Amino acid sequence: RFGHATALDDVSLDVRPGEVVGLIGANGAGKTTLLRILLGLERADEGESTLFGAPPSNASRRRLGYVPQGLGLYTTLSVRENVAFLSRVYDVPRPELPGPLEAVRSAVVGEIGLGRQRQLAFLMALAHEPELLVLDEPTSGVDPLARARLWDVIHEQAESGRAVIVTTHYLQEAEQCTRLALLSQGRMVGSGTVDDLTRGAVAVLVTCDDWQRAFDVLDRSGLPIMLSGRGIRVAGRADAGGVDALRQRVARALGGTRASVEPVPATLEETMVLLDRETQEAPASRLAQGVVA
Repeated sequence: RFGHATALDDVSLDVRPGEVVGLIGANGAGKTTLLRILLGLERADEGESTLFGAPPSNASRRRLGYVPQGLGLYTTLSVRENVAFLSRVYDVPRPELPGPLEAVRSAVVGEIGLGRQRQLAFLMALAHEPELLVLDEPTSGVDPLARARLWDVIHEQAESGRAVIVTTHYLQEAEQCTRLALLSQGRMVGSGTVDDLTRGAVAVLVTCDDWQRAFDVLDRSGLPIMLSGRGIRVAGRADAGGVDALRQRVARALGGTRASVEPVPATLEETMVLLDRETQEAPASRLAQGVVA
């Protein structure tokens, strides 16, 4: 908790060697707070976290590589000085700089591009051969090509036997993880593979000549909708009658609007929207029942 705000509530997570566990959720969902508790950088008000089977400590933190959102670099020092400092702290040989970093080895880190800063942060996180790699939004602010290259590095680390925890808000990246943990408003609302998570959702695609009218009608109905080109996707829970029940709900909402309503596979994004809505609706439902004062 931070003051009266609860940042995390009843969240449990584990990560094993060789897998990439993705923490997925909107800004403010609690991803960074969870990482900081797991690493011992924040103290939980309740519950416990273990790092390699024991409470987080300086000794256990030496066994991990961490790339925070802010990259954790000393921006007033040069590339060479950052690497020298890391070498002394972990008592390891100085890592060899790849070409792009060697070219700016004497430059102050704050004056080199974000792409090279991120490359340096990865280099330093891996220099001491960590057993666990913790990456907080590692591809934020980089172009698609650089993002793909960074994910190649992430997969290489997992394939070498390292455990990896990564937070991201890019759903295309989430699909590259071995397992996902979905956070919403500080709670764990779903976990498993992409197939595990999307199995709980159904969706239909609505096509209509007057798509603007169809969109307005469905939007007013309160159904979770998304545009897909000139079509409209509507998502629902598989345990609420399945796709047939969803088609009936959409048809009722459309009223006299002529449209085609066809089943389509649900996406991870739609699943997240449904889980997030359920999380937001739960407190209101308990309040209405008099459970919450």
